[in-house]
Amino acid sequence: LLVGALQELECRRVICWRRASATPSRSLTHLRAKAALAGRGAFSVVRRCVKKNSSQEYAAKIINTKKLSARDHQKLEREARICRLLKHPNIVRLHDSISEEGFHYLVFDLVTGGELFEDIVAREYYSEADASHCIHQILESVNHIHQHDIVHRDLKPENLLLASKCKGAAVKLADFGLAIEVQGEQQAWFGFAGTPGYLSPEVLRKDPYGKPVDIWACGVILYILLVGYPPFWDEDQHKLYQQIKAGAYDFPSPEWDTVTPEAKNLINQMLTINPAKRITADQALKHPWVCQRSTVASMMHRQETVECLRKFNARRKLKGAILTTMLVSRNFSAAKSLLNKKSDGVKPQSNNKTSIVSTAKETPPVQTSMEPQTTVVHNATDGIKGSTESCNTTTEDEDLKVRKQEIIKITEQLIEAINNGDFEAYTKICDPGLTSFEPEALGNLVEGMDFHKFYFENLLSKNSKPIHTTILNPHVHVIGEDAACIAYIRLTQYIDGQGRPRTTQSEETRVWHRRDGKWLNVHYHCSGAPAAPLQ
Repeated sequence: LLVGALQELECRRVICWRRASATPSRSLTHLRAKAALAGRGAFSVVRRCVKKNSSQEYAAKIINTKKLSARDHQKLEREARICRLLKHPNIVRLHDSISEEGFHYLVFDLVTGGELFEDIVAREYYSEADASHCIHQILESVNHIHQHDIVHRDLKPENLLLASKCKGAAVKLADFGLAIEVQGEQQAWFGFAGTPGYLSPEVLRKDPYGKPVDIWACGVILYILLVGYPPFWDEDQHKLYQQIKAGAYDFPSPEWDTVTPEAKNLINQMLTINPAKRITADQALKHPWVCQRSTVASMMHRQETVECLRKFNARRKLKGAILTTMLVSRNFSAAKSLLNKKSDGVKPQSNNKTSIVSTAKETPPVQTSMEPQTTVVHNATDGIKGSTESCNTTTEDEDLKVRKQEIIKITEQLIEAINNGDFEAYTKICDPGLTSFEPEALGNLVEGMDFHKFYFENLLSKNSKPIHTTILNPHVHVIGEDAACIAYIRLTQYIDGQGRPRTTQSEETRVWHRRDGKWLNVHYHCSGAPAAPLQ
């Protein structure tokens, strides 16, 4: 969000940044408005602002804190804390952090030069020495943050900006939203975060990691700076990750034939699989290709690199636009096709492009057990399982994915308790004051467990016929640390009293609340046919 906003040139939205001299309180007030600055998210917007007493322009990231969860507040505080530490000419600097009336303002440098990679393709002349100058500035910024025990975790072209449109403008590292604080050179597991093509092998292996992950990303960036395409690439994200973990890159002809051995040597030291043996930022700055570029780096114009980089820029922009469309559009095509298959008595199969199937219990080829089974079918865009296509978008934090999976798992357990007629297990998962709207209650709001107990004692516990439940396309919304909501389509297959196979469908929503470390279902909404096989 901030990166897109800092690149905007035409905006004339102006905010006055005013410091009250008599009191320690500070505020931001609108002076005049002509156009919104580009860059808007669910809870924030970035606008151009001016400091009243100096007329100096800045960029203000305005966050609506009323809508933030406790976890989001922690992330915001961490980002501000980290940015306050960093004062370097190659880093977008945070000048102030202000809280006021349900909003938080982060006041940054106004960076107007756009992305580094976009500037390169507009140049008439670009050489290996220019690439050396670029990576030198990037390494300076990385060395600075590492000296302060900060790891960026999301180094990529989108976060490398130019201070202005002037020739020779400084490269600025931006966006510390995923940055973390570490203990010196100590390695630890901080969660799965970053952008697919720039992730290091240790992150993909889920090993402890630290500062070397930024150096790996610098190696990927340097490779692109020299030839215009990345060292690791595959449309299938799984294959991409396999390449990265194996360190499977090379220097193919003819484009690499004109690159100096010193440049290749630096890339090899940056893309070393073992993070303990990987070159550090400080060491890289002392590499001859960086610190002696005038005599070591080639001055030959690299037209082919510029052309390839132009295509690379277009591809990553398109990928970003496509992913944004995917995220805001709910795709039910997979669910519908699976629903049709279910109606025909066909078990849904996994499709590596649109859906992933995971089974709570291993289902044998021939169903011989009377034990109820539950299958969860995920749509690839639901945020639980990632798309198999690689892209340039930062991945969701692993701990958030884990929490979503936790909600799906507890929902599976609740449905299995229903199918098994196990009222004791059901009551352990549900809040005693559970409220629900469901077809069996004829549209009335039911509170408590007595209504449900009737069906358990008189129907579900006496059922001896096999039941199979499929949860289609679950969507989980995490609401803070201790609340979540899941919506899904539920298909229930069973054998009726005449021995005929039947299928019922219901659309369900469940609200979960975590109390004393335990998730409880506090509200349930069901439409469609009765969820339990009542016939």
